[in-house]
Amino acid sequence: MLAFVLSLAMVACNIRVNPNGWPLALLASLLYFLLFWHHRLYGEASLQIFFALMAGWGWWQWLRGHMADGRALRVRTLSTQGRLWLLTAVLVAWPLLGLFLRRFTDTDVPWWDALPTAASIAGQWLLGRKYVENWPTWLAVNVVSTALFAYKGLWLTVLLYTLFALLSVVGWRAWQRTAAAHG
Repeated sequence: MLAFVLSLAMVACNIRVNPNGWPLALLASLLYFLLFWHHRLYGEASLQIFFALMAGWGWWQWLRGHMADGRALRVRTLSTQGRLWLLTAVLVAWPLLGLFLRRFTDTDVPWWDALPTAASIAGQWLLGRKYVENWPTWLAVNVVSTALFAYKGLWLTVLLYTLFALLSVVGWRAWQRTAAAHG
C-alpha cells in the first residue's frame, strides 16, 4: 500500500517536472522489488533495483544536468533519429532479456516480463533527461504491465498501473505543452 501511494505521488511530481519525485521513486522501487520477487517476476523485480539506482541519477540530472549546448536541462523532444535508436534498442533488448529469464529463472512469463522491463529502461532514461517521449513509452509499459500483473493476481498493482497509464496521457500532454513553450 505504501509503495502504491509513493508511486502515485512520484508520478504527480514528474508531471509537474518537480524533482521531489525522484526520492519517492527510490522508496517505492525498493518496496516493489520485494513484491515482484515474491511473485517470481524477476525482470520486474530487477527493474526496481535499476529504478532505485536511476532515481539518484535522475534526481541529479533534474537538479544539475545540462543539455549538449551547456544550458540547464529542460523538457524537450527527442529527434527522429533518437526515437529510432531507442526503439531499436528496446526491440533488441526484449528478446535477449526474455531468453535470459527463460533460461536462468523459474519465471512462467519470461517474454511478458522482459517486454516492459526492456521498455522501462528506455523510459527511465528518457524521463531522467526530460524527453517528452518518456510518457508514450510509459503508456506502453503500463498497458503491458497491467495485463501481466492481472495474470499474476496482483490486483492493487493492476489498479496502480491502470492509473499510471491514465497519468501517462496526462503527463504526455503536459510535457508537450511545456516543450512547445520552451521551443
